[in-house]
Amino acid sequence: MTVHFVGAGPGAADLLTVRATRLLAAADTVLYPGTYLDPEVLGHVSPGAELVDTQRLDLDEIVGRMVAAHRAGLEVVRLGSGDLSLYSALAEQTRRLDAANVPWDVTPGVPAYAAAAALVGRELTVPLLAQSVVLTRTRARSTPMPGSESLAAFAATRATLVLHLAVTRTRELMAELEPEYGADCPVVVVYRASQPGEAVLRGTVAGIADAVEGAGLRQAAVILVGRALEPSAGGESYLYSVSRWSRPTG
Repeated sequence: MTVHFVGAGPGAADLLTVRATRLLAAADTVLYPGTYLDPEVLGHVSPGAELVDTQRLDLDEIVGRMVAAHRAGLEVVRLGSGDLSLYSALAEQTRRLDAANVPWDVTPGVPAYAAAAALVGRELTVPLLAQSVVLTRTRARSTPMPGSESLAAFAATRATLVLHLAVTRTRELMAELEPEYGADCPVVVVYRASQPGEAVLRGTVAGIADAVEGAGLRQAAVILVGRALEPSAGGESYLYSVSRWSRPTG
């Protein structure tokens, strides 16, 4: 038996991959983050499976449940919100499984930032404006950031920024970004993208904090910052240009 780590996507039950739904249907034990998922996601699980909400379990307790289920000969799925390549504690969990000689694999999911960009209909890499996307977070009640990964250093690139786990610090973060991005730079905050109760707040670096505080957002939101969010700005891609495909005649 293998422990399957499965990206559950941004929350909606119909934004899981086909592979993810097959693994859920075959699982005997499913560990899931109850704080971040639409309960309908669990509709893909067999009625006889054991469901374990991990929101009040620590890491060792979570891994202990997976190891015990594996040793009992059960198929195990560990659901994680979004995609497991970002802020999923995958490294910590798999280190412990390796130490216990428990095999595991990973199924990717739709990341929250991609769902947020889709919801507002924006490409994050627009020619002549931004060709890079920085996915980062900020430190609040969490693990310290590496010293080389300051927000100021990322801001200096003026790439499109995607801030996770940051909505409670919106005002101070915007003040830090304003010197590089400008007060009028577009900002979009998306709360619970694809889930019931989703909300989209649009504004600027100078004004978005008022909107966030007025809405009382405290978690489950991503912040998108950058000129690529302007609907009519930027150039056009050379990949699809007429000049690239035209050929000299004669």
